[in-house]
Amino acid sequence: MMKLYDYPDCPFAQKVRVVLVEKQLEYETVFVDLRTGEHRQNAEFLKLNPYGKVPVLIDEDVVVYDSTIINEYLEEEYPHPALMPEDSGARARVRTLEDYCDNSFLPSAGFVQAELSKPNAEQDAERLQRYRNELVRGLKRLEGFVSGKEFLVGSFSLADVAFVPALLILPRLGVEVDPALRGVTAWINRLKQRDSIKALELS
Repeated sequence: MMKLYDYPDCPFAQKVRVVLVEKQLEYETVFVDLRTGEHRQNAEFLKLNPYGKVPVLIDEDVVVYDSTIINEYLEEEYPHPALMPEDSGARARVRTLEDYCDNSFLPSAGFVQAELSKPNAEQDAERLQRYRNELVRGLKRLEGFVSGKEFLVGSFSLADVAFVPALLILPRLGVEVDPALRGVTAWINRLKQRDSIKALELS
């Protein structure tokens, strides 16, 4: 059985868990406590990922780290149901959107979350607003992709999976989805109906 080295609140580990459920793959979870710094101190874990980050997936004798690489591995090794389109142009759009999410949208959500975790007196209001504005701009950008479509590239794909962890916590971050963004609103509601994402919300 596959093993997933995981921390429940890690958005990158969440991405992998969504794909594992979508593909109905059984796996065992190995908890890595990021709060205590286990990921940087455990020599055995560092052998699996020299960067000391979760998630890490072990599938028999294959060890894969980095959520994007893990999910593409799962797509290639377990291709049904498909989470990447067949067309090369559409596949490139999936990768481009996932890159944008990983390097801009998710970090902005993380910055807001980190600021809100501080006592009120220590929160930087300007920093909070700046990153909330980044998320709002991101949602407006995504409207152009989902308008008139069910999902970002048409069918549900790894691009949609990438955004799920941040989208689920927007209310907690104090970010409201503008009702005028009808495509995004419908897309988020559609995502929340999927069993893989319901499982994530319950975890």
